[in-house]
Amino acid sequence: MGSEGLHEEEKTMEYLKDDVSEPVSPTGQYFNSSVLSICILAVLESEIPIDDSSTMSLLKDVFLPINPRFSSIMVRDKNGVKKWKKFDVNLKDHVNVPIFPSGLSLKSYDDYLNEYLSRTAMEQLPQSRPLWEIHIFKYPTKNAAGTVVFKLHHALGDGFSLMGALLSCLQRADNPSLSLTFPTLQWPSKMDSDSASSSIFSDVPRFLSSAYNTLSDFGWSLLKSSCVEDDRTPIRSGDPGVEFKPIAITTITFSLDHIKEIKTKLGVTINDVVTGIIFFGTRLYMQSSNNHKLKKNAHSTALVLLNTRDIGGYKCVKDMVKPDAESPWGNQFGFLHISIPESTDHTDESPNPLEFVLKAQKVIKRKRSSLAVNLTGRLLEALRKFTGPEATARYIHSTLKNSSMTISNLIGPVEQMALADHPINGLYFMVVGVPQSLTITMVSYMGKLRIAVGTEKGFLDPNKFQECIGNAFEIILKAAQEIHS
Repeated sequence: MGSEGLHEEEKTMEYLKDDVSEPVSPTGQYFNSSVLSICILAVLESEIPIDDSSTMSLLKDVFLPINPRFSSIMVRDKNGVKKWKKFDVNLKDHVNVPIFPSGLSLKSYDDYLNEYLSRTAMEQLPQSRPLWEIHIFKYPTKNAAGTVVFKLHHALGDGFSLMGALLSCLQRADNPSLSLTFPTLQWPSKMDSDSASSSIFSDVPRFLSSAYNTLSDFGWSLLKSSCVEDDRTPIRSGDPGVEFKPIAITTITFSLDHIKEIKTKLGVTINDVVTGIIFFGTRLYMQSSNNHKLKKNAHSTALVLLNTRDIGGYKCVKDMVKPDAESPWGNQFGFLHISIPESTDHTDESPNPLEFVLKAQKVIKRKRSSLAVNLTGRLLEALRKFTGPEATARYIHSTLKNSSMTISNLIGPVEQMALADHPINGLYFMVVGVPQSLTITMVSYMGKLRIAVGTEKGFLDPNKFQECIGNAFEIILKAAQEIHS
């Protein structure tokens, strides 16, 4: 957060001391601190030109009632503890409708939208009003007749909570009276499948293995968060203050049927397949770099964000946002440090591209069977108690800064959605404000997987990186299809 935004926050915190209500969660305090200000851009692509005449009524009657935080500001009480204070929202302050020249080509409006998203990602949300805003881009692009962008501060909640908020504003396009449905979760659970056939002979080795993995993973996480930085590579500039630099956001779409085909052939999860594709594509990009000053096959790590909720999948939209729900609103996630597999040859003729998927499966399964994520959560809580939320936020900042990239995913609905009778034909999101040169997010929607890539402008080539991810997908799909069942 820049010094201007920090002064504004302190001013707000100083004068608004009365009538405070819900305490800010620890993670909410970390993500809205002097060293971190992390937001989410959720992008909805409309199938038809946007009529924004119902925007204010939709926000007032549907969006604001979802959760009190959407009509609250973050303040400090007399003891200096951050809490949410009810606020009289002026909706006009939160709605932005940019104006550009009319009658231009789709390519021109694509460029305008990309620049607008980059600028929106960089701007700080004012602390003197609720931490969200909406941007309505009423111009056609190659992907949509119009685009709606929700910018939501991560202090408001995690991806699961905020996805629930957005979905509460949408209906099924084919029949608004029916609820949106979601595919079954495919991500690996903390407890893997062998537990049903356990015995004393298998339990002891499993316990010892889990204990060793926990100590190893937790120790490595401590080192990576404190003093061991990834090398400077074509995907990591290592520059200080990278979170304040402009980013470029590009997307690529894959068929979930093709991903499931790879999953079935290899006997892995969808998460393993997608992670393997990203890792392989990342190595393809690193190997193709012309910058000889940067290491192309250096040790690089990815932070894979995990949902730590005890859920088997999304409930209906109403259940997702109930205060007393099984998985209540909040910030409930952890992260794993996963090394990006290295290879001596990452060309289109790579001897076995499927190794990237299999290695991703092996590493993720091993790390999720350990308790390192739980220990990391307890460490953060201990840091908060003994050193305060600002020091804990600095630790999280260091964790992000020392790694090369972050990967996170969300599951979207199976059916097409509509926002105020505008059918939505595309959906993606991006996490912004993180001190990294590369951020990758994924969301499924209508049988497709949309991968969004956020890259540091002037350092990474976004189109080339996107091309490498696409090539990795094609190579892995072809290799999987050649496996005889």
